[in-house]
Amino acid sequence: MQINFYKYQGAGNDFVLIDNRENNLQHLDKETVALLCDRRFGIGGDGLMLLENQAGYDFKMVYYNADGNEGSMCGNGGRCIVAFAKHLGVITDTTNFLATDGPHYAKISANGEWVSLQMIDVDTVNTDGDAFVLNTGSPHYVKPTHDLAFKDVFNEGRAIRNNATYKQEGINVNFVEPEGEGYFVRTFERGVENETYACGTGVTAVALAMARHHHLLGQISTPIRVLGGNLNIRFRYDGEKFNDIFLEGPAKKVFEGTITI
Repeated sequence: MQINFYKYQGAGNDFVLIDNRENNLQHLDKETVALLCDRRFGIGGDGLMLLENQAGYDFKMVYYNADGNEGSMCGNGGRCIVAFAKHLGVITDTTNFLATDGPHYAKISANGEWVSLQMIDVDTVNTDGDAFVLNTGSPHYVKPTHDLAFKDVFNEGRAIRNNATYKQEGINVNFVEPEGEGYFVRTFERGVENETYACGTGVTAVALAMARHHHLLGQISTPIRVLGGNLNIRFRYDGEKFNDIFLEGPAKKVFEGTITI
């Protein structure tokens, strides 16, 4: 079977996107998804998404991790699929779509390359030693650190992701250090099982955790640098609950093509 695909990236987080509104692809198996995401034998990507029809919404986002398993919410993936929907003519400048963690609102720039994506509200932040643990659509472990540019993120992140506490369900591990008015973040992602150039739900978790850590209240905007570029997270925090959370950043089409599966 030959399919058309599109490759998008958001701050270096890259994805294979497929227009499945006609439901031509049904029950994608784990091996096929993993092959399409393979950087040597397939297209290559941190994940794969299907854009599908969904009653009551502009579209539905179906997300698979690079290992072939259906994943939890992906923030940069969400921003990229919004740009994809605009490219397809499904939306214009705003959208309401459905993802695995529920409905999402987003706004996209006129040129289709800057997306502000509303994330789910967060009211629970736990601690694990000096780290913070919270769910921003995906589970995250946020670890303050220093000399982050030289940290062995792969091995240290993998060790935390596979320790006795988190091994069964898995967790994304974010290392963070202050930088200018914001933070520098590097992330080991479950499902990819490697460090990625960016993680949208991860930088969101970092921004919320750091606001709580520093006892910040009110309307907050947090710039974050990742290996793949710059993102911004803005939100409101009343000391108990985070809401009006928006993940903002670039989303660009890299190329498109066809592949036989």
